[in-house]
Amino acid sequence: MIRSVKIPAERIGVLIGKNGAVKRKIEKLTGVKISVDSEEGDVQMDHSHAEDPAMALAVQDVVVAVGRGFSAEKALKLLNVDIYLEVLDIRDYVGKKATHVVRMRARVIGSNGKTRQIFEELTGIDLSVQGNTVAIIGDLLQIDIARRGLDMLLNGSEHSAVYKFLEGRRMAIKIDGMGF
Repeated sequence: MIRSVKIPAERIGVLIGKNGAVKRKIEKLTGVKISVDSEEGDVQMDHSHAEDPAMALAVQDVVVAVGRGFSAEKALKLLNVDIYLEVLDIRDYVGKKATHVVRMRARVIGSNGKTRQIFEELTGIDLSVQGNTVAIIGDLLQIDIARRGLDMLLNGSEHSAVYKFLEGRRMAIKIDGMGF
């Protein structure tokens, strides 16, 4: 079976990697064959040779994550069965008006990336803001807490209130990470 995903043309180079290294690595690790149309940004994934059918979905998430602005290294974390990708559309919070989307992207990123960095440090997730989306890579608990914090932020909560919420959930993430 072949799955197809479209990613921004400017992100194709990240997916392919230098001399095709990233593409080859994904294919070797998963058995999923990837073909890329560099002009259109179309990526096809043929998982008919993959030993694990779940790898088809994992590779699709890796491709989407690269398209949403993550480095190949961070996107490859999605090959781990306990790591997931979630993509939030900023327009769901503020509508389609471009100035509102730009303002909200700036709120999520923060001055010099401070807000994004705080989210990553307090929750253990990787976060990317690209176009109209905010994408999160992490385990289920990390994503749940980060999504709740992002909901607060995108719905107009003060940064300080969001940071306090994330700080309060930090211990739950640490305990979960220890396997309790």
